[in-house]
Amino acid sequence: DIVGKEMYQFIDKGENDVCLRPEGTAGIVRAFVQQKFDKAGGNRRFFYHGPMFRYERPQKGRLRQFHQFGAESFGESDVREDATIILMIRAMFEALGIGFSLEINSLGCPACMPQYRTTLVKFLEMREGLCEDCERRKLTNPIRVLDCKNEHCKTLLSDAPLIVDHLCSTCKDDFETLKGILDQFGVFYVVNPKLVRGLDYYSKTAFEFVSNEIGAQSAIAGGGRYDRLVEFLDGKSTPAIGFEMG
Repeated sequence: DIVGKEMYQFIDKGENDVCLRPEGTAGIVRAFVQQKFDKAGGNRRFFYHGPMFRYERPQKGRLRQFHQFGAESFGESDVREDATIILMIRAMFEALGIGFSLEINSLGCPACMPQYRTTLVKFLEMREGLCEDCERRKLTNPIRVLDCKNEHCKTLLSDAPLIVDHLCSTCKDDFETLKGILDQFGVFYVVNPKLVRGLDYYSKTAFEFVSNEIGAQSAIAGGGRYDRLVEFLDGKSTPAIGFEMG
């Protein structure tokens, strides 16, 4: 969706095709690969902040230029790292006095996502009247259909198959472990089986912190695991998880 609809792209006075960054994760991953940290091994954690840009149809409460803070962790596949990231975000919001609720989901992995994708597409093909965005997503990234804000689509998708019901044993065990850690630390959360991330490189853990204290746009932080993104950008396969807020 970001590449297809929301990129802030223009031709400048020098006839250069300019595209402003829509988020921070991909740039951090590119730098991680360029510095050959992927081949060095070990665990590495980075944080960043700065302006981001998205052009078309900004949602109410959002601006085309906005600032985000984020952190990324590379080299650790254990779901306890996912829990650590979530606990860190909770600590920051509590220190700032910002009320929130936490929604979590699992997006599966290469072992279970393809079969679920096939099941979901078959379901979608039997639904008529989906909005233009959902029809496009059905062909490109079907799981994003579940996140549609169109009320008619929500009705059509009310009985859609859910990824949490199609997880492989590894993803299921990891998700149960994550929930157990959050329970242990007294973190209240809601499992939202239709929670997906706006970028399609995420897998396994996905989460959002939402708040009713900032106006119309309720999401105040979000992130998840992206174990394949380093490899997608020509690096050595490296597990990773991160988040952005702002």
